[in-house]
Amino acid sequence: MTEPILWTCARSRGLRATWAAEEAGVDIDLRILPFPPRYRAPEFLEENPLGTVPLLIDGPGDKGARMTESCAIAHYLATREGYTDLAIAPGERDYAEYCDYTYHADATITFPQTVFMRFAIFEKDKGLEEAGHAYAKWFHKRLVKVEQRLEGREYLCADRFTVADICVGYALILAQSVGLDEGVPDSLKAYRERLTARPAYRRAFEREEEQRKALEANG
Repeated sequence: MTEPILWTCARSRGLRATWAAEEAGVDIDLRILPFPPRYRAPEFLEENPLGTVPLLIDGPGDKGARMTESCAIAHYLATREGYTDLAIAPGERDYAEYCDYTYHADATITFPQTVFMRFAIFEKDKGLEEAGHAYAKWFHKRLVKVEQRLEGREYLCADRFTVADICVGYALILAQSVGLDEGVPDSLKAYRERLTARPAYRRAFEREEEQRKALEANG
């Protein structure tokens, strides 16, 4: 079986996929792109017409898998060769919750973060910074579901670390890096510290950073 190819930008949502691969012990061909790739690596559009990252390619030609959603890729890598402890199977305790929090991570939590970043950071010269900060408040209010779920729990589902934690955890990691941490509850900051202390997370982060620095050094 050939290695899946993962195209991503360092510290982007693709970190979920890199992290999941490290946790699952799946060897991937990691290819770091400059951000934003649609402008700085236009050749990538031949691989993904959306110009977005991550992109996972697993298998040759039309018969191979091609995936562009970070949470789906993380689940796929955790179950690529059968269910592992990183995923929760149908019929297992907390299966519904596992599905719910995995989807909740991007649809409800990361979404307002990306709007905040666009209007308040990347395009603040367009006069939409106020709208960006409104989405920041939306993000902080939407954390209540995760906060309540983790009361008395170390992880979100089935008393173990799963892809749901990777997906939700990334949103908290992103909050710290883009200036949204002030509204994150202390309990979720402690949860984030537990997640980022994991050896597989450190390997994933450092692997992406190593390629990012090499890319920048080469112009």
